[in-house]
Amino acid sequence: MVEEPVFKYKQCLVLRNDIKMSCGKKCAQAAHASIGAYEHANKILKKAWLSEGQKKVVLKANDERTLYELKVIAEYAGISTSLIQDAGMTEIPPGTITALGLGPAKSEDLDRITGNLPLL
Repeated sequence: MVEEPVFKYKQCLVLRNDIKMSCGKKCAQAAHASIGAYEHANKILKKAWLSEGQKKVVLKANDERTLYELKVIAEYAGISTSLIQDAGMTEIPPGTITALGLGPAKSEDLDRITGNLPLL
């Protein structure tokens, strides 16, 4: 029997579900959110998350307001965030808020904030 790895840290990438984006566009927005949140994290969390395999969970939110609410809650908890605003070069209007990156942070801390969101 193979033991599953235990991830103490992760990132949560939250994409809006109320705007039409192709699969590729969603992937790009999630990548922007991941890098942005990583850049704002502290050195210790970055190192811990990198060393155990960089777990990421991609979730969906019903609207822009939810992303802002999650951002405030996460920041209050000391978790790094990155709210993504699209440049509007391809599929959606410029300035559209598309995604939110949270962490890396302890998995249980992120679960308290995003635990009610469905997987993308």
